[in-house]
Amino acid sequence: MDLGLQGRRALVLGASRGLGRGIASRLAQEGCDLCIAARNYEKLQLEGAGFSKKYGNKVEVYHLDLCDETSVERFIFQMKSISVDILVNNCGGPPPTPILGVDLHIWQQYFESMVLSIIRLTDALVPQMRFRGWGRVLSIVSTGVVQPISSLIVSNSLRSALVAWSKTLATEVARDGVTVNTLAPGRISTERINELDQAAAIRQKLDFDEVRKNNENNLPIGRYGEVEEFAAVAAFLVSQNASYLTGQLICVDGGLVAGI
Repeated sequence: MDLGLQGRRALVLGASRGLGRGIASRLAQEGCDLCIAARNYEKLQLEGAGFSKKYGNKVEVYHLDLCDETSVERFIFQMKSISVDILVNNCGGPPPTPILGVDLHIWQQYFESMVLSIIRLTDALVPQMRFRGWGRVLSIVSTGVVQPISSLIVSNSLRSALVAWSKTLATEVARDGVTVNTLAPGRISTERINELDQAAAIRQKLDFDEVRKNNENNLPIGRYGEVEEFAAVAAFLVSQNASYLTGQLICVDGGLVAGI
């Protein structure tokens, strides 16, 4: 299927690993030129060189630390002269914590990186999309926004704020040809999921493999998802084919979420 992405420029945040890397790779495969950003600049350079060599696309690499206000301001300034058609908001999440007693600094730190910095970047890039009459904003959240995960209270709360913001933004820019959606991964095989499973194994005093097996048994599909499967859905949502789809939260979770 031709997704109509040939020659579009996509900015993917958190593209040095995991879901961000997978989405960037899929968009490059679909013919997009890339701007990729992450904290780990050295690894990002290697990934960018690999995308360019494999797919022949133009790839620009940027250092960006969403926790650092100065880094975000510098990045926004760098983006002023670049026309971005597709923005994929993707960022790391907080560590597991108890439900109560989370240090205020943790809330402030992750609100800055997971919510405020994302909003600031989107605010800076959406006006040019509206002016050109075409744009896509896709924010990666978590199934915790619809079925809260007990050990991830900070993630559940802050990503839910991003969903509400996205829904509101979608109504404002829809008539300008800009769609805004959120995509919620369930248990996709990434470094982040491995880290969470390892933390769960320590808390529950179980082997890592046992924790993973228990999680797989709780999934209707019976296995963790692959990054490529998730990235395929992301690519569709930012494509020309999804031009009538906006303001939606879509779960890619193997049936994990129990609600309708």
